[in-house]
Amino acid sequence: GAPSTTAPPSRISPLSVLFITKMAAKTFTCPTLPPCAVGDDSPMYAKKPMVDGVFKFIGGERLPFSGDAIDVTSPIVDKATGERTKIGKLAQFNEEEAVAAVNAAAAAWDRGQGAWPQMSLADRIAAIEKLVVELGKIREEIVNVLMWEICKNSSDAAKEFDRTTDFIAAVIKSLRADPTLSMGFQKFQEVSGVGCQVRRGPIGVMLGLAPFNYPLNEMYAMLIPCLLMGNTCVLKIPAVGGLVHLLTADAFANVLPPGVINFVSGAGRKTMPPIMETGLVDVIGFIGGTGAMDKLIKQHPEPHRLKVFAQLAGKNIGIVLPDADLETAVKQCMLGSTSYNGQRCTAVKLMMVHDSIADLFVTKLGEKIAELKAGLPWDGAAITPLPEPAKPAYLEELVGDALAKGAKLANADKGGGSLAGALFMPALLDGVTPAMRIFQEEQFGPVIPVARYSDISEVHAAVKASWNGQQAAIFTQDVNAAAPLIDALATQVGRINLNMQCGRSPDSVPFAGRRSSAMGTMSITEAVRAFSVETAVVFTASDAPSKKMSEGLEKASKFLAPL
Repeated sequence: GAPSTTAPPSRISPLSVLFITKMAAKTFTCPTLPPCAVGDDSPMYAKKPMVDGVFKFIGGERLPFSGDAIDVTSPIVDKATGERTKIGKLAQFNEEEAVAAVNAAAAAWDRGQGAWPQMSLADRIAAIEKLVVELGKIREEIVNVLMWEICKNSSDAAKEFDRTTDFIAAVIKSLRADPTLSMGFQKFQEVSGVGCQVRRGPIGVMLGLAPFNYPLNEMYAMLIPCLLMGNTCVLKIPAVGGLVHLLTADAFANVLPPGVINFVSGAGRKTMPPIMETGLVDVIGFIGGTGAMDKLIKQHPEPHRLKVFAQLAGKNIGIVLPDADLETAVKQCMLGSTSYNGQRCTAVKLMMVHDSIADLFVTKLGEKIAELKAGLPWDGAAITPLPEPAKPAYLEELVGDALAKGAKLANADKGGGSLAGALFMPALLDGVTPAMRIFQEEQFGPVIPVARYSDISEVHAAVKASWNGQQAAIFTQDVNAAAPLIDALATQVGRINLNMQCGRSPDSVPFAGRRSSAMGTMSITEAVRAFSVETAVVFTASDAPSKKMSEGLEKASKFLAPL
């Protein structure tokens, strides 16, 4: 608890309260356990990757790099050294090298006249299908790197690769079925005296940035639709989770014209401003935090023409009503809060449970969490080490803050909140209130907060006050209880889950958000729309020469060519 003080509460200044709270929070320290480590006694030790990222991939070529480079390490400890396992090196671009990448993309775009944007959609599809074949050749290497660098377990790492290729196939299938994506006017047809045909055209140069947690899937959910539409790209390699992209350079070089895709690695604060300040970026594909997104937009000299597609932060809430099926609610909330250690924007990051069932809910949730296997990613573990070096200390702060303000660590007796090197055992916090940081902040890790409510108005107030606009989950069997919540949430979040955890799949379903959670919608078709512009070719329907000409354009024009 907070340190005692002789001054009456009414005389304590706000700054003093803040100081006392911070000091109390610091009194909590995660119990420590031996770190997750691997040595030469394990067959996986011989499979640890060593990815050489000391090169530039600009203009379709691997070029030598002579600047600074950093070691890339795994959160898994090497028994031989007692330190994080070294698994690669990553080039650290300076401002000049970053600008060279966007210049190469701009040259390949050539104000829309480059080889790639002028290519027919059918030929671009064929190139991307060849890319998938090339990527398939290094599937096992990619899966191995995902396990080592970001500690995604073997099943999830394989699923990430496969889901990505399935997504690509689905996007291509939808374009072949209807290149207008339901806009209409696939062929010339008359409307209001005008003959019209519509296709989707590219925007220009795209800057793509995605986080560590789904480095392949989330980046490619933007990148591939962007490429299919004829845009050129600069891909910012994340500092954590970036090695997997380096493995793909040769695959891209083999199938795409020079400069269509270019890599930039190094500190974002050094490389991104000079890229944006050139004004060469026409569209941003971004998945990450709101602060970085705001800065990128402000750095562009002409933000009025910058198109933005962004999937941002989420503080998704699970609302458990008195009549909920407890087994379902507990299982779905456990999966929603702990899958991949809770390191998902779609994770359930706050639960509000009715007083009448809260005790039993917390007990059962604690039991489910205790069943999760913790350990190395290739051992079938559900809880694995956290790849971000500073994350365990941040989670420790959140737990300490909550405990100092009256919450309880409900699974302390089962090891909750313990730290095994970079592995953070899920901490189940009960009695969370809006005064606690964990109620408001996106933890992006295995700290699981449960708040209790007695009247549904408390839930409405929390949702209304939240910055979150991504998702909510409702657990109830009562249609009359669900309906008012759906009506309220329908103007506050982009997805409402009934008796199931929050999530993004299936990819055919729109993944949208409001407030500080999204700008744009991600799905098989919506991502294509986000990186393209509807372009209409029209003529006066009564003009016979134009009508005759339109009949031959599908054969003569690459833009209007059928698939």
